[in-house]
Amino acid sequence: MPVIECDVDAARDRLEEAGVSVESGNTEHERWRASREGATAVAYDDKVVIQGETPRKLESLLRDGGGRAHVYFDGASRGNPGPAAIGWVIVTGDGIVAEGSERIGRTTNNRAEYEALITALEAAAEYGYGEVHVRGDSELIVKQVRGEYDTNNPELRERRVAARELLSRFDEWTLEYVPREVNDRADGLANEALDQS
Repeated sequence: MPVIECDVDAARDRLEEAGVSVESGNTEHERWRASREGATAVAYDDKVVIQGETPRKLESLLRDGGGRAHVYFDGASRGNPGPAAIGWVIVTGDGIVAEGSERIGRTTNNRAEYEALITALEAAAEYGYGEVHVRGDSELIVKQVRGEYDTNNPELRERRVAARELLSRFDEWTLEYVPREVNDRADGLANEALDQS
């Protein structure tokens, strides 16, 4: 549940400018509430709390754009192909800003890694970061996207193009391979999603 410390009047203006309808709060402590796509933002005196299953869209409207973020991604497949899931985390100097995971059906491990990378980059773009430092524990995907390895599989080649297009939206970016223990949060999220039935 994201908590954003901010000027709640300015936050309200930002939501209304984005076309989100804002209503009065339900209690004497709530200043206002706004809902969009499965999430609700509730404003108190000096903060906005976002509740619901999909807080990302509302949160991206309320956070200041720009700045630098570290983005971690991981895909997992049990069997190759088999049931698959993704996990991703966005971290700044303030700690974890956002994270997510989901099952993505039946696919290969490499395809799951690409889906995790693309979803993480989409989230970072929605939050408006200008600079991203992306890390994953799939050396193959990192080297394919950086252009160090060829991609013979047409489906993976398509995903590589999508990832590169997303990276080009940032003013500055890096993409590096890290050991699994450095990527443990994204790895854990992907595996938790797989464990859910």
